[in-house]
Amino acid sequence: MALVQILELLAIAAALLAAWYWYRAGDRPPRRISGDEELDAADLNRIVVALHRAAILNRRAALASAASASMIALSMITSWAL
Repeated sequence: MALVQILELLAIAAALLAAWYWYRAGDRPPRRISGDEELDAADLNRIVVALHRAAILNRRAALASAASASMIALSMITSWAL
């Protein structure tokens, strides 16, 4: 298989991985709290953990998108050079 085809397949895989990470980041929003409900430490902990997990998944998705874009760029440069 040619280098260009391998790079294109890897770019597709990285783009699909990024889409999956972004889907997972928005999967479960934090639980809403009503105005008359009192916040305790467990509620705050759940909110912070949910926000951190979403941030981690968003960072992974951004990294996978950057990898996909880099592979597409390398694929185009390689195809132009040949």
